[in-house]
Amino acid sequence: MEKIDFSDQYFMKQAFEEAKMALEKDEVPVGAVIVCKKQIIARTHNLTETLNDATAHAEMLAITAAAEYLGGKYLKNCTLYVTLEPCPMCAGALSWAQIGRVVYGLKDEKRGYSLFQPNLLHPKTEVTYGIMEDQASELMVRFFKEKR
Repeated sequence: MEKIDFSDQYFMKQAFEEAKMALEKDEVPVGAVIVCKKQIIARTHNLTETLNDATAHAEMLAITAAAEYLGGKYLKNCTLYVTLEPCPMCAGALSWAQIGRVVYGLKDEKRGYSLFQPNLLHPKTEVTYGIMEDQASELMVRFFKEKR
């Protein structure tokens, strides 16, 4: 039996698989997973085009799925792994959910929350970024190249 590496890299790879699914659906390739006690409790990707809903970002869908799984709205003991830096809307929702930690791959130089309100996340939320940044960047470049 293969030993699973429960590292940030492992969980970001899971989010990256979700981002690839978004790409296949012609969605902006962002994927997310939420982990609690080393277990993935939510896995999602962008569905804004599919659902015709501007709020159907991977993070928003993951928050809803994780809260439903846990039976409560607070995600204090959870970590969100997402391939792209959350936008202000998603960061605000993550703050309200009191997520314990956010790990993202690629900084969003145009719409990332840190450009607008760097302190938007809950004060106790830890942030790590740069995990699989190159792969996330390649996926984004590929998506937008095909759009032009």
